[in-house]
Amino acid sequence: MEVEMNAEAKDKRLNRMVAITVVVLSVFTGLCAIKDGNLVQAMQQAQSNSIDAWNEYQADKVKLHVAESTRSEIATLAAGNPAAAAEVARLDGEIAKYRAEAPMLQQQARGFSGQYDALNVHDDQFDASEALISTAISLAAVAALSESFWLLAAGWGFGAFGMFLGVCGFAKWGFHPDVLSNFLG
Repeated sequence: MEVEMNAEAKDKRLNRMVAITVVVLSVFTGLCAIKDGNLVQAMQQAQSNSIDAWNEYQADKVKLHVAESTRSEIATLAAGNPAAAAEVARLDGEIAKYRAEAPMLQQQARGFSGQYDALNVHDDQFDASEALISTAISLAAVAALSESFWLLAAGWGFGAFGMFLGVCGFAKWGFHPDVLSNFLG
């Protein structure tokens, strides 16, 4: 009878550790999911801004080309015409404006692309965190079923690394799980 009680006490202890592990990891994963959702929204906004800026840059380049071609044609065909000279002067102003705007638009578009890339690092951290913590929770469940402390310890290892990656995402640390991202990406 004492042997049965000790076995039951041991089982309850393992089950308590599994339960606490699952609660802690689940709450942490929930918090990471909220932050990751906000991060994905910011990534979408940066991507949208980047596309808009590149489109504006390309439009300016096309307008520059059209203005230069038009100026050249007017200067060639209507040499000496005062109205043509006024139009050439107007086109010179537009050409100067487009030449001044293009580098700024290009820099702005690159900035949005860089912002997207920086946010993507943290999105990868949260994604890897979620995958590792899900694995940890699964290992904890199997540990409870098989009554194996070693499986629970393996789950803690996965959970610890998953929580580390989640903290990296929250703290905006540069640690990036390249091997995992390349394998899964």
